[in-house]
Amino acid sequence: MATALNPSSSYDASSVPDASNMCFGIVVSEWNKPVTESLLKGAVSTLEKFGALPENIHVKSVPGSFELIYGAHQMTLNGGYDAIIILGCVIRGETPHFDYICQGVTAGIAQLNVKSEIPIIYGLLTTENMEQAMDRSGGKLGNKGEECAVVAIKMAKF
Repeated sequence: MATALNPSSSYDASSVPDASNMCFGIVVSEWNKPVTESLLKGAVSTLEKFGALPENIHVKSVPGSFELIYGAHQMTLNGGYDAIIILGCVIRGETPHFDYICQGVTAGIAQLNVKSEIPIIYGLLTTENMEQAMDRSGGKLGNKGEECAVVAIKMAKF
């Protein structure tokens, strides 16, 4: 997670492989749309910065964060991707719903990573409030979407 000492968008650009021959799937949640749109913008622009062609970046939307698991799984079945990125945001509320969603998505994506032939990159923000989410989606702590794109490129090369 991004912190003041380690913003999510700080990375050594020289360590990122060329992505010009890679194809990426991105599954983005519609929930907390101002946050997830910013994460998506950061991911796409970073993939393109390292050579990914726009036609090789396929974006699908799902209603909420829990549905990211299904969306990522469907992308693994369709094939042709070098890596898949999931992007979402869950903000703590007054009920345990936050815990269930965060644990479920984390476990689901971990399970897909074990079973899949391609890496699925975890880009789910889990924050206490909207301010923290905005700080991590293009604000003072960088953009987790950019970080996920860099991780996707590196793992696709792995």
